[in-house]
Amino acid sequence: MSEQPPNWERNVLEKLALSAIQEQRRSRHWGILFKTLTFLYLFIVLFLVKGWFGSEGVSIKEHTALVDLQGEIASDKASADTVMASLQNAFDDKKTKGVILRINSPGGSPVQAGQIYDEIKRLRALHPKTPLYVVVDDICASGGYYVAAAADKIYVDKASLVGSIGVLMDGFGFTETMKKAGVERRLLTAGENKGFLDPFSPVDPKQEAFAKQMLEEIHGQFIAVVRQGRGKRLKESPNMFSGLVWSGEKSIQLGLADGFGSVESVARDVIKAEDIVDFTQQEGLAERLAGKLGASVAQAWAPFEKAGLRLR
Repeated sequence: MSEQPPNWERNVLEKLALSAIQEQRRSRHWGILFKTLTFLYLFIVLFLVKGWFGSEGVSIKEHTALVDLQGEIASDKASADTVMASLQNAFDDKKTKGVILRINSPGGSPVQAGQIYDEIKRLRALHPKTPLYVVVDDICASGGYYVAAAADKIYVDKASLVGSIGVLMDGFGFTETMKKAGVERRLLTAGENKGFLDPFSPVDPKQEAFAKQMLEEIHGQFIAVVRQGRGKRLKESPNMFSGLVWSGEKSIQLGLADGFGSVESVARDVIKAEDIVDFTQQEGLAERLAGKLGASVAQAWAPFEKAGLRLR
């Protein structure tokens, strides 16, 4: 029987322990690798689902860029900042062959609409080979049409509602209600017109005349934009700028629109790029929370608003 070397039991135990430690290290390294890959996978999926990467990198061939303008044009809804950023990304993409701005809006802020109009004009000047077409869904009225007037062409459905080229300022008067309720209005101001069109005070004829003059001025700006955008295509009539709204079919006859078309048909037949990439900015979690907070504040403030100026 051969003799065992001295301390052989200790050597065996040390080898076993070392082997176990190495196996644990390998397992830990593989675990870290798999966890990292899983995290990256979920991270990418979330970004793609939420649209946080943007649409610029989605298509590797020529495409039609789509931007949506949906709802009332206002700082907290279809804001100029959101729409303009979407349009900038669409025009800047080197694979964009043409841009479609899909509008479904009854109007809204003349300031926000004017900013979008000016940005479209700026982008068209920077990218003269990239056309921009408007496609109207249900409605493209007032401020919505103000924006559309900047497009190379406007396409509608025969039943779309188009026009309403006018301006309004609305509010309420509660003086008679206050009399019946026995409520006395106490309004202190520093400045003769600081209580401009206060809903709890009788109408001041001078303030009313001033408001009408201001509305006429903004209406004139609206008319000038439409005339500049539509040019000789516009068949003006006495009712053209009266605030009336027309069907899509009638709007073509009046020169307010150029023809019938949908997003798909314009991409396919006009731009000649059937692949459509949506560049509309998606609202993130922070924006949604801020929007909800802003809506709550607006609801609390609403009873105290005196008047709202809108392109409608």
